[in-house]
Amino acid sequence: MKKTFLITLAVLILDQWLKVWIKLHFTLGEELPVIGNWFKLYFTENNGMAFGLEFAGQWGKLFLSVFRIVAVLGIVVYLFFLTRKGNHKGLEFSASLILAGALGNILDSAFYGMIFTQSTYHTVAVVASGDLHGYASFLHGKVVDMLYFPLIDIARSQAPSWMPGFLFGPDNHFIFFRPIFNIADASITIGVGWLLLFERKNLHF
Repeated sequence: MKKTFLITLAVLILDQWLKVWIKLHFTLGEELPVIGNWFKLYFTENNGMAFGLEFAGQWGKLFLSVFRIVAVLGIVVYLFFLTRKGNHKGLEFSASLILAGALGNILDSAFYGMIFTQSTYHTVAVVASGDLHGYASFLHGKVVDMLYFPLIDIARSQAPSWMPGFLFGPDNHFIFFRPIFNIADASITIGVGWLLLFERKNLHF
């Protein structure tokens, strides 16, 4: 259980540190190349699910926030049973990553709207205090995303004729990988991937 706690805590701290740093130093849409044009920090926010997906307005936002909390409670209970029964360590590892990712995005949704002022394309957010108020109420904050890997970027004008039009976005570019995500999203994805690839036979109490 100690290793599970340490993995969850390490991922959660790294996720929140990067989000807060981005929130307090970047305007919306601002980017910082890390590895050429292949990997960038690009600040964006979303109201919905992982990888920038949206879901049904404010009520959808509230539903997702509550769903994340319920999911986290379920994962905690599952981890408790795993440690009690001495199950495969790989299950604990993957569950720890999923738990850390879920908690990371819950913190954004629950508290960022009350802690920070609104980020815009022209101004950097600050910590809300005094006459400076947060931009949203409890559970209605936005999730901070910043990891962007446009490994392939082809303009429609330069694309081969066989590429179908639906592959191109509103900017007339085909970009792989277009979604922008955060460490919490990556942690959940790795955890789920590990479960599906290596732990399917152990998915039971």
